[in-house]
Amino acid sequence: MDYDALGKRLRQERHKMNWTQEKLAEKVEVSDAYIGQIERGERSLSLETLVKLANQLGVTVDYLLHDSIEISDDQFMNQIRQIMLDRSPKEKQLALDVMKLMFAHLDDMETK
Repeated sequence: MDYDALGKRLRQERHKMNWTQEKLAEKVEVSDAYIGQIERGERSLSLETLVKLANQLGVTVDYLLHDSIEISDDQFMNQIRQIMLDRSPKEKQLALDVMKLMFAHLDDMETK
């Protein structure tokens, strides 16, 4: 688990809400010192606390854990298949065109 990345993401979301550590701690029913330790990546947290934080900040748990989740190429392809499953041929072609354009742009940015 990447506790540093989790803490940074929590801090970013807290700042977006214009909340102090004290205010978030009060809403989640933990100490402000504990929130500070989590944000600095110094402490782990329970699943219950993680869910409470996500709910209070209006984000998903998978967003908060994004840096700790590893997805294989097969899993990516399965996700793409699921998204495309019930789409028309025209919609599938449009999605493919958008992906090609996006990757061409990314490749162009890397060469600059």
